[in-house]
Amino acid sequence: MTNHDAVVEHWISERMSHIESSGIRKVFELAKSIKDPINLSIGQPDFDVPEPVKKAAKDAIDAGRNTYTLTQGIPELRQQLLQMVEAKFSGSNRDLIVTSGTSGALVLALCCVVDPGDEVIIFDPYFVMYPHLVSLAGGKSVFIDTYPDFEIDISKVEKAITKKTKVILFNNPANPTGKTYSRDTVKALADLASKHGVLLISDEIYSAFHYDGMLQTPADYNHNVLVLDGFSKSYGMTGWRMGYAHGPAKLIQEMIKLQQFTFVCAPSMVQYAGITALNQDMSGFMREYKLKRDFLLNGIKDYYDIPSAGGAFYLFPKAPGGNSSAFVEKAIQNDLLIIPGKTFSSVDSNFRVSFAAKQQTLERGIEVLQKLAKSFR
Repeated sequence: MTNHDAVVEHWISERMSHIESSGIRKVFELAKSIKDPINLSIGQPDFDVPEPVKKAAKDAIDAGRNTYTLTQGIPELRQQLLQMVEAKFSGSNRDLIVTSGTSGALVLALCCVVDPGDEVIIFDPYFVMYPHLVSLAGGKSVFIDTYPDFEIDISKVEKAITKKTKVILFNNPANPTGKTYSRDTVKALADLASKHGVLLISDEIYSAFHYDGMLQTPADYNHNVLVLDGFSKSYGMTGWRMGYAHGPAKLIQEMIKLQQFTFVCAPSMVQYAGITALNQDMSGFMREYKLKRDFLLNGIKDYYDIPSAGGAFYLFPKAPGGNSSAFVEKAIQNDLLIIPGKTFSSVDSNFRVSFAAKQQTLERGIEVLQKLAKSFR
Protein backbone atom coordinates (compact mmCIF):
# COMPACT_ATOMS: atom_id res chain seq x y z
CA MET A 1 0.00 0.00 0.00
CA THR A 2 1.35 3.42 -0.97
CA ASN A 3 1.38 6.41 1.37
CA HIS A 4 -1.34 7.93 -0.78
CA ASP A 5 -3.54 4.81 -0.35
CA ALA A 6 -2.90 4.80 3.38
CA VAL A 7 -4.06 8.41 3.67
CA VAL A 8 -7.23 7.68 1.70
CA GLU A 9 -7.96 4.55 3.73
CA HIS A 10 -7.70 6.64 6.89
CA TRP A 11 -10.53 8.80 5.57
CA ILE A 12 -12.97 5.93 5.01
CA SER A 13 -15.62 5.61 7.72
CA GLU A 14 -15.90 2.50 9.87
CA ARG A 15 -19.43 1.86 8.60
CA MET A 16 -18.05 1.11 5.13
CA SER A 17 -16.25 -1.95 6.50
CA HIS A 18 -19.72 -3.51 6.86
CA ILE A 19 -20.71 -2.78 3.25
CA GLU A 20 -19.36 -4.90 0.39
CA SER A 21 -19.69 -4.54 -3.37
CA SER A 22 -22.73 -6.34 -4.72
CA GLY A 23 -22.10 -9.82 -6.08
CA ILE A 24 -24.69 -9.01 -8.73
CA ARG A 25 -22.63 -6.07 -10.00
CA LYS A 26 -19.60 -8.33 -10.20
CA VAL A 27 -21.53 -10.66 -12.51
CA PHE A 28 -22.61 -7.67 -14.64
CA GLU A 29 -18.95 -6.74 -15.06
CA LEU A 30 -18.10 -10.34 -15.95
CA ALA A 31 -20.77 -10.33 -18.65
CA LYS A 32 -18.75 -7.72 -20.55
CA SER A 33 -15.89 -10.22 -21.02
CA ILE A 34 -18.07 -13.00 -22.50
CA LYS A 35 -18.73 -12.75 -26.23
CA ASP A 36 -22.29 -14.13 -26.22
CA PRO A 37 -23.38 -14.63 -22.60
CA ILE A 38 -26.53 -16.47 -21.60
CA ASN A 39 -27.57 -13.85 -19.09
CA LEU A 40 -30.00 -15.22 -16.51
CA SER A 41 -28.55 -13.04 -13.76
CA ILE A 42 -30.48 -9.90 -14.55
CA GLY A 43 -32.83 -8.36 -11.98
CA GLN A 44 -34.88 -6.21 -14.29
CA PRO A 45 -37.66 -6.84 -16.83
CA ASP A 46 -36.67 -7.60 -20.41
CA PHE A 47 -39.53 -5.43 -21.77
CA ASP A 48 -39.08 -1.73 -22.46
CA VAL A 49 -40.92 1.23 -20.98
CA PRO A 50 -44.31 1.62 -22.74
CA GLU A 51 -44.23 4.22 -25.53
CA PRO A 52 -46.89 6.50 -23.96
CA VAL A 53 -44.77 6.68 -20.79
CA LYS A 54 -41.66 7.57 -22.78
CA LYS A 55 -43.64 10.27 -24.59
CA ALA A 56 -44.96 11.67 -21.31
CA ALA A 57 -41.40 12.01 -19.99
CA LYS A 58 -40.26 13.73 -23.19
CA ASP A 59 -43.27 16.05 -23.11
CA ALA A 60 -42.50 16.96 -19.51
CA ILE A 61 -38.92 17.83 -20.43
CA ASP A 62 -40.06 19.91 -23.42
CA ALA A 63 -42.61 21.68 -21.23
CA GLY A 64 -39.85 22.79 -18.88
CA ARG A 65 -40.81 20.50 -16.00
CA ASN A 66 -37.15 20.00 -15.15
CA THR A 67 -36.94 21.75 -11.81
CA TYR A 68 -37.16 20.50 -8.23
CA THR A 69 -40.61 19.31 -7.24
CA LEU A 70 -42.28 19.17 -3.88
CA THR A 71 -40.24 16.76 -1.79
CA GLN A 72 -43.18 14.42 -1.22
CA GLY A 73 -44.01 14.27 -4.95
CA ILE A 74 -45.98 16.33 -7.46
CA PRO A 75 -49.62 16.67 -6.34
CA GLU A 76 -51.07 15.05 -9.50
CA LEU A 77 -49.08 11.82 -9.06
CA ARG A 78 -49.26 11.70 -5.29
CA GLN A 79 -53.02 12.17 -5.32
CA GLN A 80 -53.51 9.37 -7.82
CA LEU A 81 -51.35 7.03 -5.74
CA LEU A 82 -53.18 8.02 -2.57
CA GLN A 83 -56.52 7.24 -4.22
CA MET A 84 -55.22 3.77 -5.10
CA VAL A 85 -54.03 3.23 -1.53
CA GLU A 86 -57.30 4.48 -0.04
CA ALA A 87 -59.31 2.18 -2.31
CA LYS A 88 -57.26 -0.78 -1.13
CA PHE A 89 -56.97 0.16 2.55
CA SER A 90 -60.17 2.03 3.18
CA GLY A 91 -60.25 4.02 6.40
CA SER A 92 -56.61 3.34 7.33
CA ASN A 93 -55.65 7.03 7.07
CA ARG A 94 -52.34 6.31 5.35
CA ASP A 95 -49.98 8.99 4.03
CA LEU A 96 -47.63 8.65 1.05
CA ILE A 97 -44.27 9.87 -0.23
CA VAL A 98 -42.88 9.58 -3.77
CA THR A 99 -39.22 8.57 -3.49
CA SER A 100 -36.08 8.31 -5.57
CA GLY A 101 -36.48 4.59 -6.22
CA THR A 102 -37.87 1.99 -3.85
CA SER A 103 -34.37 1.60 -2.42
CA GLY A 104 -34.50 5.32 -1.66
CA ALA A 105 -37.70 4.74 0.29
CA LEU A 106 -36.00 1.99 2.31
CA VAL A 107 -32.99 4.21 3.08
CA LEU A 108 -35.31 6.94 4.34
CA ALA A 109 -37.40 4.54 6.41
CA LEU A 110 -34.45 2.87 8.12
CA CYS A 111 -32.68 6.16 8.82
CA CYS A 112 -35.88 7.60 10.31
CA VAL A 113 -36.49 4.61 12.59
CA VAL A 114 -33.20 2.92 13.45
CA ASP A 115 -30.81 4.31 16.06
CA PRO A 116 -27.27 2.96 16.52
CA GLY A 117 -27.49 -0.49 18.10
CA ASP A 118 -31.15 -1.08 17.19
CA GLU A 119 -31.96 -4.45 15.67
CA VAL A 120 -33.64 -5.18 12.35
CA ILE A 121 -34.99 -8.68 11.67
CA ILE A 122 -34.25 -9.92 8.15
CA PHE A 123 -35.29 -13.22 6.59
CA ASP A 124 -32.45 -15.24 5.05
CA PRO A 125 -32.21 -15.40 1.99
CA TYR A 126 -32.68 -11.65 1.59
CA PHE A 127 -32.43 -8.92 -1.03
CA VAL A 128 -28.76 -7.99 -1.24
CA MET A 129 -29.27 -4.38 -0.10
CA TYR A 130 -31.02 -5.12 3.20
CA PRO A 131 -28.15 -5.79 5.64
CA HIS A 132 -25.99 -3.06 4.11
CA LEU A 133 -28.70 -0.41 4.47
CA VAL A 134 -29.27 -1.51 8.06
CA SER A 135 -25.54 -0.98 8.65
CA LEU A 136 -25.75 2.44 7.00
CA ALA A 137 -28.49 3.40 9.46
CA GLY A 138 -26.32 2.20 12.37
CA GLY A 139 -28.44 -0.85 13.11
CA LYS A 140 -27.70 -4.52 13.59
CA SER A 141 -29.20 -7.17 11.29
CA VAL A 142 -30.72 -10.21 12.98
CA PHE A 143 -31.18 -13.02 10.47
CA ILE A 144 -33.96 -15.60 10.54
CA ASP A 145 -33.09 -18.78 8.61
CA THR A 146 -35.94 -19.84 6.27
CA TYR A 147 -34.25 -22.79 4.54
CA PRO A 148 -35.07 -25.17 2.92
CA ASP A 149 -38.53 -24.05 1.70
CA PHE A 150 -38.22 -20.34 2.60
CA GLU A 151 -41.32 -20.41 4.79
CA ILE A 152 -41.37 -18.01 7.74
CA ASP A 153 -41.61 -19.67 11.16
CA ILE A 154 -43.47 -17.10 13.28
CA SER A 155 -42.24 -18.70 16.51
CA LYS A 156 -38.64 -18.10 15.38
CA VAL A 157 -39.47 -14.47 14.69
CA GLU A 158 -41.01 -13.95 18.11
CA LYS A 159 -38.00 -15.52 19.81
CA ALA A 160 -35.71 -13.15 17.90
CA ILE A 161 -37.53 -10.01 19.11
CA THR A 162 -35.73 -8.18 21.91
CA LYS A 163 -35.97 -4.78 23.56
CA LYS A 164 -33.66 -3.51 20.80
CA THR A 165 -35.82 -4.72 17.91
CA LYS A 166 -37.13 -1.78 15.87
CA VAL A 167 -38.00 -3.26 12.48
CA ILE A 168 -39.01 -6.49 10.75
CA LEU A 169 -38.09 -6.29 7.07
CA PHE A 170 -40.40 -8.38 4.89
CA ASN A 171 -40.29 -8.92 1.11
CA ASN A 172 -43.28 -10.37 -0.77
CA PRO A 173 -42.92 -11.60 -3.50
CA ALA A 174 -39.34 -12.24 -2.48
CA ASN A 175 -36.02 -11.64 -4.17
CA PRO A 176 -34.02 -13.93 -4.64
CA THR A 177 -36.35 -16.86 -4.00
CA GLY A 178 -39.55 -15.89 -5.83
CA LYS A 179 -41.39 -17.00 -2.69
CA THR A 180 -44.90 -15.70 -2.03
CA TYR A 181 -46.53 -16.00 1.35
CA SER A 182 -49.92 -17.26 2.47
CA ARG A 183 -52.60 -15.20 4.16
CA ASP A 184 -51.96 -17.02 7.46
CA THR A 185 -48.24 -16.23 7.43
CA VAL A 186 -48.71 -12.60 6.43
CA LYS A 187 -51.44 -12.00 9.01
CA ALA A 188 -49.41 -13.70 11.76
CA LEU A 189 -46.41 -11.51 10.95
CA ALA A 190 -48.56 -8.36 10.97
CA ASP A 191 -50.16 -9.34 14.28
CA LEU A 192 -46.76 -10.14 15.81
CA ALA A 193 -45.36 -6.73 14.84
CA SER A 194 -48.42 -5.05 16.34
CA LYS A 195 -48.18 -7.08 19.54
CA HIS A 196 -44.55 -6.07 20.15
CA GLY A 197 -44.78 -2.51 18.84
CA VAL A 198 -42.26 -3.21 16.07
CA LEU A 199 -42.39 -1.52 12.67
CA LEU A 200 -43.08 -4.01 9.88
CA ILE A 201 -41.70 -2.80 6.53
CA SER A 202 -43.27 -4.67 3.62
CA ASP A 203 -41.20 -4.41 0.44
CA GLU A 204 -43.71 -5.09 -2.35
CA ILE A 205 -41.74 -3.91 -5.39
CA TYR A 206 -42.63 -7.19 -7.17
CA SER A 207 -46.34 -6.91 -6.33
CA ALA A 208 -47.35 -6.92 -10.02
CA PHE A 209 -45.43 -10.16 -10.59
CA HIS A 210 -47.67 -12.45 -8.56
CA TYR A 211 -48.74 -15.54 -10.47
CA ASP A 212 -50.75 -17.76 -8.16
CA GLY A 213 -53.76 -16.41 -6.28
CA MET A 214 -54.06 -13.02 -4.57
CA LEU A 215 -51.06 -11.08 -3.29
CA GLN A 216 -51.14 -10.89 0.50
CA THR A 217 -50.01 -7.70 2.23
CA PRO A 218 -49.59 -7.26 6.00
CA ALA A 219 -51.05 -3.76 5.69
CA ASP A 220 -54.46 -5.46 5.47
CA TYR A 221 -54.06 -6.54 9.10
CA ASN A 222 -51.93 -3.81 10.69
CA HIS A 223 -52.44 -0.14 9.80
CA ASN A 224 -48.94 0.73 11.02
CA VAL A 225 -47.19 -1.37 8.36
CA LEU A 226 -44.99 0.67 6.02
CA VAL A 227 -45.41 -0.53 2.41
CA LEU A 228 -42.74 0.09 -0.23
CA ASP A 229 -43.52 -0.17 -3.94
CA GLY A 230 -42.48 1.49 -7.18
CA PHE A 231 -42.42 1.74 -10.95
CA SER A 232 -39.12 0.00 -11.74
CA LYS A 233 -40.27 -3.58 -12.19
CA SER A 234 -43.92 -3.10 -13.21
CA TYR A 235 -43.23 -0.67 -16.05
CA GLY A 236 -39.63 -1.53 -17.01
CA MET A 237 -38.49 1.80 -15.51
CA THR A 238 -35.54 0.51 -13.49
CA GLY A 239 -33.19 3.31 -14.54
CA TRP A 240 -35.78 6.03 -14.02
CA ARG A 241 -35.57 5.75 -10.22
CA MET A 242 -39.02 6.31 -8.83
CA GLY A 243 -40.74 4.51 -6.00
CA TYR A 244 -43.16 5.33 -3.24
CA ALA A 245 -43.99 4.41 0.33
CA HIS A 246 -47.24 4.57 2.26
CA GLY A 247 -47.94 4.07 5.92
CA PRO A 248 -48.51 5.89 9.21
CA ALA A 249 -48.69 9.63 8.67
CA LYS A 250 -46.13 10.49 11.37
CA LEU A 251 -43.50 8.18 9.85
CA ILE A 252 -44.18 9.42 6.31
CA GLN A 253 -43.77 13.02 7.47
CA GLU A 254 -40.38 12.17 8.96
CA MET A 255 -39.37 10.49 5.69
CA ILE A 256 -40.44 13.60 3.76
CA LYS A 257 -38.31 15.73 6.11
CA LEU A 258 -35.26 13.51 5.58
CA GLN A 259 -35.75 13.38 1.81
CA GLN A 260 -35.50 17.18 1.76
CA PHE A 261 -31.89 16.86 2.90
CA THR A 262 -30.88 13.73 0.94
CA PHE A 263 -32.53 12.84 -2.39
CA VAL A 264 -34.49 16.16 -2.44
CA CYS A 265 -37.16 14.64 -4.72
CA ALA A 266 -37.74 11.93 -7.29
CA PRO A 267 -36.76 12.96 -10.86
CA SER A 268 -39.29 15.56 -12.01
CA MET A 269 -39.96 14.35 -15.57
CA VAL A 270 -40.30 10.76 -14.31
CA GLN A 271 -43.00 11.82 -11.88
CA TYR A 272 -45.05 13.33 -14.70
CA ALA A 273 -44.49 10.18 -16.76
CA GLY A 274 -45.59 8.15 -13.75
CA ILE A 275 -49.11 9.55 -14.06
CA THR A 276 -49.30 8.07 -17.55
CA ALA A 277 -47.70 4.83 -16.38
CA LEU A 278 -50.44 4.25 -13.81
CA ASN A 279 -52.98 4.21 -16.64
CA GLN A 280 -51.12 1.58 -18.70
CA ASP A 281 -52.45 -1.97 -18.85
CA MET A 282 -49.43 -4.18 -18.06
CA SER A 283 -51.39 -7.38 -17.49
CA GLY A 284 -50.17 -8.87 -20.76
CA PHE A 285 -46.57 -8.66 -19.58
CA MET A 286 -47.50 -10.27 -16.27
CA ARG A 287 -49.18 -13.17 -18.06
CA GLU A 288 -46.08 -13.53 -20.23
CA TYR A 289 -43.88 -13.69 -17.15
CA LYS A 290 -46.00 -16.44 -15.65
CA LEU A 291 -45.39 -18.40 -18.86
CA LYS A 292 -41.66 -17.68 -18.57
CA ARG A 293 -41.71 -18.95 -14.98
CA ASP A 294 -43.48 -22.13 -16.04
CA PHE A 295 -41.17 -22.66 -19.01
CA LEU A 296 -37.98 -22.38 -16.95
CA LEU A 297 -39.41 -24.40 -14.09
CA ASN A 298 -40.57 -27.22 -16.36
CA GLY A 299 -37.21 -27.20 -18.12
CA ILE A 300 -35.10 -27.80 -15.01
CA LYS A 301 -37.39 -29.19 -12.28
CA ASP A 302 -36.31 -32.78 -13.01
CA TYR A 303 -32.67 -31.79 -12.50
CA TYR A 304 -32.77 -29.49 -9.46
CA ASP A 305 -34.40 -29.16 -6.07
CA ILE A 306 -36.45 -25.97 -6.52
CA PRO A 307 -38.66 -24.54 -3.74
CA SER A 308 -41.94 -23.06 -4.91
CA ALA A 309 -41.75 -19.66 -6.62
CA GLY A 310 -45.06 -17.83 -6.97
CA GLY A 311 -43.81 -14.35 -7.79
CA ALA A 312 -41.05 -11.94 -8.84
CA PHE A 313 -38.97 -13.33 -11.75
CA TYR A 314 -36.53 -15.66 -10.05
CA LEU A 315 -36.04 -19.29 -9.14
CA PHE A 316 -33.62 -20.22 -6.36
CA PRO A 317 -32.62 -23.85 -6.97
CA LYS A 318 -30.26 -25.85 -4.80
CA ALA A 319 -26.84 -26.21 -6.44
CA PRO A 320 -25.70 -29.76 -7.23
CA GLY A 321 -22.93 -30.59 -4.79
CA GLY A 322 -24.29 -28.06 -2.31
CA ASN A 323 -21.79 -25.29 -3.12
CA SER A 324 -23.34 -22.59 -5.26
CA SER A 325 -20.14 -20.59 -5.77
CA ALA A 326 -18.37 -23.62 -7.27
CA PHE A 327 -21.44 -24.38 -9.36
CA VAL A 328 -21.70 -20.80 -10.64
CA GLU A 329 -18.03 -20.93 -11.68
CA LYS A 330 -18.82 -23.97 -13.84
CA ALA A 331 -21.86 -22.20 -15.27
CA ILE A 332 -19.76 -19.18 -16.21
CA GLN A 333 -17.29 -21.51 -17.97
CA ASN A 334 -20.29 -22.45 -20.12
CA ASP A 335 -21.19 -18.79 -20.77
CA LEU A 336 -24.17 -18.94 -18.38
CA LEU A 337 -24.48 -16.03 -15.95
CA ILE A 338 -26.33 -16.77 -12.71
CA ILE A 339 -25.85 -15.47 -9.15
CA PRO A 340 -24.38 -17.53 -6.26
CA GLY A 341 -26.50 -17.82 -3.15
CA LYS A 342 -23.89 -16.26 -0.88
CA THR A 343 -24.75 -12.90 -2.48
CA PHE A 344 -28.14 -13.09 -0.74
CA SER A 345 -27.49 -15.32 2.22
CA SER A 346 -25.19 -16.61 4.94
CA VAL A 347 -25.67 -20.00 3.25
CA ASP A 348 -24.00 -20.79 -0.08
CA SER A 349 -26.21 -23.69 -1.12
CA ASN A 350 -28.57 -22.22 -3.74
CA PHE A 351 -28.22 -20.02 -6.81
CA ARG A 352 -30.49 -17.40 -8.33
CA VAL A 353 -31.64 -17.75 -11.91
CA SER A 354 -33.78 -15.03 -13.51
CA PHE A 355 -36.42 -15.67 -16.15
CA ALA A 356 -36.59 -11.96 -17.07
CA ALA A 357 -35.10 -12.83 -20.45
CA LYS A 358 -36.01 -13.48 -24.07
CA GLN A 359 -37.30 -16.93 -25.03
CA GLN A 360 -34.12 -17.87 -26.89
CA THR A 361 -32.01 -16.96 -23.86
CA LEU A 362 -34.19 -19.09 -21.60
CA GLU A 363 -33.89 -22.02 -24.01
CA ARG A 364 -30.10 -21.74 -24.09
CA GLY A 365 -29.99 -21.40 -20.32
CA ILE A 366 -32.11 -24.50 -19.77
CA GLU A 367 -29.83 -26.49 -22.08
CA VAL A 368 -26.74 -25.49 -20.08
CA LEU A 369 -28.43 -26.05 -16.71
CA GLN A 370 -29.49 -29.54 -17.76
CA LYS A 371 -25.98 -30.33 -18.96
CA LEU A 372 -24.41 -29.05 -15.72
CA ALA A 373 -26.81 -31.06 -13.57
CA LYS A 374 -25.97 -34.24 -15.50
CA SER A 375 -22.27 -33.64 -14.94
CA PHE A 376 -22.83 -33.90 -11.16
CA ARG A 377 -24.60 -37.25 -11.38
